[in-house]
Amino acid sequence: MLLIFMLCSIALIARAVNLQVMETDFLQGQGEARFLREVTIASTRGVITDRNGEPLAVSTPVDSVWVHPGQLLEYPEKIKPLAELLNANPEEIERKLTQRSNKEFVWLLRRLNPDVADKIRGLNIPGVNLQKEYRRFYPAGEVTSHVIGFTNIDDVGQEGLELAYDSWLAGSPGRKRVIKDRKGQIVEEVELIKESDPGKDLRLTIDKRLQYLAYRELKSTVLQHGARSGSVVVLDVNSGEVLAMVNQPSYNPNDPGHDTDGMRNRAVTDVIEPGSVMKPIAITSVLEYGLAIPTTPVETSPGYTVVSGHTIRDHSNYGLLDVTGVVMKSSNVGVTKLALQLKPEQMWDTYHRYGFGEATGTGFPGESAGVLRNHRRWRRLEQATIAYGYGISATPLQLAQAYAAIANGGNLRQPAFIQGSNNPPISAIDPEIAHSVAVMLETVTTTAGTGTKARVANYRIAGKTGTSHKVSASGYAAARYVSSFAGFGPASNPRLVCVVVINDPTGEEYYGGLVAAPLFSEVMTGAMRILNIPPDDYPTMLVNAGDVTGGGADD
Repeated sequence: MLLIFMLCSIALIARAVNLQVMETDFLQGQGEARFLREVTIASTRGVITDRNGEPLAVSTPVDSVWVHPGQLLEYPEKIKPLAELLNANPEEIERKLTQRSNKEFVWLLRRLNPDVADKIRGLNIPGVNLQKEYRRFYPAGEVTSHVIGFTNIDDVGQEGLELAYDSWLAGSPGRKRVIKDRKGQIVEEVELIKESDPGKDLRLTIDKRLQYLAYRELKSTVLQHGARSGSVVVLDVNSGEVLAMVNQPSYNPNDPGHDTDGMRNRAVTDVIEPGSVMKPIAITSVLEYGLAIPTTPVETSPGYTVVSGHTIRDHSNYGLLDVTGVVMKSSNVGVTKLALQLKPEQMWDTYHRYGFGEATGTGFPGESAGVLRNHRRWRRLEQATIAYGYGISATPLQLAQAYAAIANGGNLRQPAFIQGSNNPPISAIDPEIAHSVAVMLETVTTTAGTGTKARVANYRIAGKTGTSHKVSASGYAAARYVSSFAGFGPASNPRLVCVVVINDPTGEEYYGGLVAAPLFSEVMTGAMRILNIPPDDYPTMLVNAGDVTGGGADD
């Protein structure tokens, strides 16, 4: 018996030595694997603000629930109360956990309501854990959705500036080592491995006040005319900064859903054949190459002309006009006769210097470059149609950039969404020619022009109406239109450029002068007041009090 006890003692001592000395590292590692964990420290995404510091995108802390399937399945009676709080089917949860029973981490629901998170915490269910994350919140909702975009469930940018500047906005998560008990609760923080690094803030050029104004007026116009979609862009003439950019239809970035059509920033991604708003560009080229001056006479009788067997018509027979009158009356015949005096390469060069045919360079995701075919492929008819806005495609932002160059003495600036962007002016057009074109555009809003409804009380406004037929499968549709207006003000010292595009207006009113011009007027009227821009048209207001609509063709 003594020998047996001695042998047992020796075996126990040998086992103890083996455990305490020989297998220490292995056993300690196994213990730490069960209780020592590395957990992620969530980092907050940078705040996006407007030019005045108003928040447009912020991150708020929320809890997400995850489970250790093996631990929770040991208490199947706890699944039902958990499912009730998550508004889920308990059988589906149990099936999901059974299929993943070999895993240690499974998400159940991300970004919980705080009340639900507190109730789950109170249940103290084994294997059920809460982890802090951040959820993106957009205070302005659909008003700024097309510019800002949104993030996905993992807080990664998916659209708009959230996508374009994701690496700038996204923070770097940290990590820490903790000890957890058998229920998964943290009982001790062992060490900090890496601190979390919050994302950098982004200050935009957008003015939230102008954004709200433009969005409200655009939505009202689209509903009034039963239009399919619409866009408004407002630029600062001197800096090229985008002060407002809105589209219809829109979407709620706090709950984006799956309507991808409504998520498109049409002002940047969609191109249109602009129609008559392009005539000032053709006139610029005519003036540049010395083929005419503003007072050069142009015969437009009998109201139509034939080019390569195709008839180009005016709204009316305007008879003898000068170049200024061609712009004021929006004469297709007049601008065609002037443009056909140019060599194709001369006309193409002017359009190209205005920025057509290439992206503006804002870096906005999905931005379109539009279409400006190489002049070597132009036929005579195509050169004629490009002069009055067909056969060329552009985005509303490109139109705004070009009109800003006219308003800014021929200096072209790359549009900017971010404050402090490096977008120096490029001399695209001779200042005197730009001034001459600007003066012509001011006549469009007089009582004899096509854009009288674009007027702004107490301010001189320059601009151009546009109405173009839409392309269908069988050619240009007879009853589908794009109505537009592009202009700037105050004309004496331009500060703001505004471009309005209304796609597919229905009903009897579809001309740019009747659909887009009134919207331009509402947006510019509010913008002048909000930005406290001094009036420059007091005498006209006093002399022509009440005369705000006038006559003229409805182009």
